[in-house]
Amino acid sequence: MLEDKAKDLGRTIGQSDEYKAVKRSSEGLNADRDATTILRQMEQIRTDAQAMIDKGQEPTPEMEQQLDAFLQQVQTNSSYQKAISAQENFDKLMLRVNSWIADGIRAGATSQIILG
Repeated sequence: MLEDKAKDLGRTIGQSDEYKAVKRSSEGLNADRDATTILRQMEQIRTDAQAMIDKGQEPTPEMEQQLDAFLQQVQTNSSYQKAISAQENFDKLMLRVNSWIADGIRAGATSQIILG
């Protein structure tokens, strides 16, 4: 019973406007060559910096400057802005869902009725 209800909740979330917006904006971001190029470059710098840190070295000031420059570029990209906005809205929805679940758990813990 619990598994079925969880799957039903998942289907409902998957049909929500917030989830659909995340999916659309993610597809739009993936199709945006400029944005994906910048994001890949940022990820490479982060990976290189982490490798340096793992070896006990400090990332170079040039790496930090590059990362800042790429971040400024990507933040002005409309596909990226849409994806971030959609993700934030979806995250808010999931916080509400988790709150509702917690409310249900509290109510269920005090209920004398056994559902079966």
